Amino acid sequence: MIELPVMLPIPMGDFLMGSSDNDRFANATERPLHRVEITRPVAVAGFPVAESQWAQFDPRVAPSELPVVNVSWDDVQAYLAWLRQQTSEPFRLLTECEWEYCCRAGTTTVFHTGDNLDPSQGNYLYDEHGFKVGCGHRTPPGAYPANAFGLECMSGNVCEWVQDAWRPNYATDHATATRVIRGGAWDYLPRLLRSAWRDAAPSTTRRDNLGFRIACDL
Repeated sequence: MIELPVMLPIPMGDFLMGSSDNDRFANATERPLHRVEITRPVAVAGFPVAESQWAQFDPRVAPSELPVVNVSWDDVQAYLAWLRQQTSEPFRLLTECEWEYCCRAGTTTVFHTGDNLDPSQGNYLYDEHGFKVGCGHRTPPGAYPANAFGLECMSGNVCEWVQDAWRPNYATDHATATRVIRGGAWDYLPRLLRSAWRDAAPSTTRRDNLGFRIACDL
């Protein structure tokens, strides 16, 4: 039996994607603000893929409840192909639009918690003055509250690979060879845990703060 994260059905709807004018840390990569419709029924993992789940695919990893890290986008694609073969289910990564929709969970504020995020609401290390306020390591499920869709750690703990190739902003269709990263991590500042924050890296990149979350079409 393959161990999977708890998968939660996500309600379809629409939202404003990107940074609003009241986000003081917004940058050009997060603009223009634009409306997106989510019309494809999907279930999303309530927590990033854990080391125990990854270890079924790669036994070199010691099983634990912590999010798996040091996995590249290419590694993740191999895992997803294995998972589809094992389960006959259409598992995949979230698209960037789906990811932000799931992170916001119906909110329009800077974070899904409002315009501020305190250390009890998300796993990050430094406050905006550079003082250490977080635990300084990855955390297991249940350490932080879920958002309104029941999803944990959409902001903080580990950054997450999504499916999309990087575009430098939402006004261009020009995509690069790098892949999009969302969510922010345990060693970041709050500004990098904002719902609109986005970054990119080559598909071969592996980091100790970068993991992923799975989705499955319904």
